[in-house]
Amino acid sequence: MTTVADISGAVKRLPERELARFRKWFADYDAAVWDRQLAADAQTGKLDALVREAQRDHRAGRTKSL
Repeated sequence: MTTVADISGAVKRLPERELARFRKWFADYDAAVWDRQLAADAQTGKLDALVREAQRDHRAGRTKSL
């Protein structure tokens, strides 16, 4: 089994070009994981309280256009 220590050691040994490729791959991978978690949290209602709070703030005039 590969450990974080094994992976971090391998990353430290990567040539500059491969490190750049790895960085891009990991950023894309991490974003996809985050997107799936956010979607799951939204679907299960974990974000409902935040949505209600944002709606209250908007109705009370405590928001601004982006």
